[in-house]
Amino acid sequence: MASYGYSLMCELHGPNELLAQAAHAEEAGFDFVTIPDHFHPWLRSQHHSPYAWSVLGALAAQTGAIELVSLVTCPTIRYHPAIVAQKAATVATMSEGRFRLGVGAGENLNEHVVGRGWPPAHVRHEMLEEAIEIMRALWTGGYHKHEGKYYTVHDARIFTLPDEPPPLYVAASGAESIALAARVGDGLVATAPERTLTQGYDEAAGAGKPKYGQLAVSVDDDERRARRVAHELFRFGLPGWKVQSELPNPVNFEAATAHLREEDVAEVIPCGVDVDRHVEAIEQWTLAGFDHVAIVPLGDIDRFFEFWEQELQPHLESSMATRR
Repeated sequence: MASYGYSLMCELHGPNELLAQAAHAEEAGFDFVTIPDHFHPWLRSQHHSPYAWSVLGALAAQTGAIELVSLVTCPTIRYHPAIVAQKAATVATMSEGRFRLGVGAGENLNEHVVGRGWPPAHVRHEMLEEAIEIMRALWTGGYHKHEGKYYTVHDARIFTLPDEPPPLYVAASGAESIALAARVGDGLVATAPERTLTQGYDEAAGAGKPKYGQLAVSVDDDERRARRVAHELFRFGLPGWKVQSELPNPVNFEAATAHLREEDVAEVIPCGVDVDRHVEAIEQWTLAGFDHVAIVPLGDIDRFFEFWEQELQPHLESSMATRR
């Protein structure tokens, strides 16, 4: 049975608006909220990029039951893994066990800002695996030291720990990262509704671990406006992960997506208020084996919540009941 989440987009909204949306998402019956961890937005049209961990602290305090998921943070270049371990432990403690730490090998867009360069993918995977080793060690309590290939830790101890370490979900897009996620993660995060990803992960990690996906929707009574908004705000995702992970700045994403038309974006993002079209897009993920689906709303947020509560959520529940 699928769980549905609401994606808080730091690239699209300021921090106070994100908190208001999270409160509405909990009231509207979403099972979890996700938040990205960006330094830059993808496109100049997005305008925002507040610090996700400040927002997570506020979310832990203001929400009551909904799960909180970082989707995802990169614990390798912009942050030292010991720092990520500490702040994840703090949010997990504040939220009384509702926090899930999603991690990935990162994007040049966010990591290059500290001037440490952008290594090739295989090195990024090695760095991520070592970072996860450090975080898991620190979550066991006591003092730890580490002299590794990429990181050094000297006599570090996290004094404020949750009752249980936060589950750690690893983003993956291909065979190597799937194998990494299976070795060191408690669940999978992916950006494409492909059964090969979930099957490969289940075969390597064992069935039953959480698998998170995410899709954007553009809800507006005027479908032409919905298509225009989707193109303006979310065309960055169409070139695929090999492009998304490598470009350094919004201006580069503007150039890389300049050729994309509204109709190109509308082929992959459901636009308008045709509920069957939105259900079909979401079910691409559940049918591909993802049991957690996060929805990114574009455009009029109030209209999205109205559409979710009155039409989309009931249709999804009906569809699940029919399949059972």
